[in-house]
Amino acid sequence: MNSAQNSNSRYHAVMANAAGCIDRRAFLQAMGVGAAAWGVSATARAAEPAIQGFERAATTSEVSKGWQPVSDRKIRVGIAGYGVCKFGAEFGFQNHPNVEIVAVTDLFPDRCAELAKVCRCAKTYPSFEEMLKDSRLEAVFVATDAPSHSRHCLEALKRGLHVATAVPALFGDLEDAETLLEAVKTTGLKYMMFETSFFHEDLYAMRQIYQAGGFGKLVYSEGEYYHYMDQPIPSYKNWRVGLPPQYYPTHSNAYYIGASGGSFTEVSCQGMPSVIAEMQPANNAYKNPFGTEIALFRTSEGGMSRMAVSWDTPGYGGEMGRIRGQKGSYYGKYEGLAKELPGLVRPPLPPGVEMGGHGGSHGYLMSEFIASILQNRKPLVDVATALNLTVAGVVAHQSALKDGETLKIPQFRI
Repeated sequence: MNSAQNSNSRYHAVMANAAGCIDRRAFLQAMGVGAAAWGVSATARAAEPAIQGFERAATTSEVSKGWQPVSDRKIRVGIAGYGVCKFGAEFGFQNHPNVEIVAVTDLFPDRCAELAKVCRCAKTYPSFEEMLKDSRLEAVFVATDAPSHSRHCLEALKRGLHVATAVPALFGDLEDAETLLEAVKTTGLKYMMFETSFFHEDLYAMRQIYQAGGFGKLVYSEGEYYHYMDQPIPSYKNWRVGLPPQYYPTHSNAYYIGASGGSFTEVSCQGMPSVIAEMQPANNAYKNPFGTEIALFRTSEGGMSRMAVSWDTPGYGGEMGRIRGQKGSYYGKYEGLAKELPGLVRPPLPPGVEMGGHGGSHGYLMSEFIASILQNRKPLVDVATALNLTVAGVVAHQSALKDGETLKIPQFRI
């Protein structure tokens, strides 16, 4: 079933994992293709209500300055999912010079037709499973509903296709984590999760400095994902209604894992009951009482990390974080012992690819996935990283349900 709609819909417009156990086994710009050419005028776009996280970063000609193609080959891509946030088209696959979108799908015919128009694609399919039968495909982007992510990715891998997926990596049974890891290892195909925080300007800088030794080991890190949802957000089969906050942890968890490349080894998490009706246990499928969950993790470096996710606290929102290391810290800027810093500017994008939303991360994530295929290398947010980002939140919620009991977190490596 191709649950491709509200999937990464409005809430994922903000940014989007899993329920379950803890046992490891157990762009349209520089290329001269305007939005109006596809029936989506700038005026109409401006009239659409803003979705948190989808505010577009300004894309100038400087963004593509210095970009060099690594191949003249075009990767044949299929896109699945065009919900309220139009997520399937948001990352700009349709504008990359090394991409040909050969097929799209969505369960809703009107959305499928619009996705095809925006992606300049003639071929549509009524379901994800039907699209996978298209022999032209080399890769797919899974922008379907969160509960279907791991299943859809596994189906694509079994068909011999490279996979990019919206967050989270899995939803529900953590045995899916082991299955997904083994599928990627066995097939040797590329798998990348599009965690937007990885290409936030600040987190990109943190990663560069960390890799250059400017922090040493990280002693403490913080990540926060605040998205006020006092009204239910439409989603396929209402999967977002009452969603435990730490089931959607990757935007905040990235502020340690995305900077250091490490993982979380154990967690104690506290939750606070929500005053919002849909977050009462009797009113949601998860029996979840919490609108806010705050996790304290032990890191693989031996440090500490506080990761917060909240749906029911009004005020400033978004994805943000800061880190403190033995040699330096970063909160808006680097302060520390390093006298020279590496380049902190994000890499150039192909001409015609916009930076997009979520801190201007969309275009970079898509471009990184395509480059990993063309260069036959590991993508930045590979399967092990995706699972470490996601599974830690599942275990954190289990801890919150046990009043903060410290629990071990499965570790994933490739």
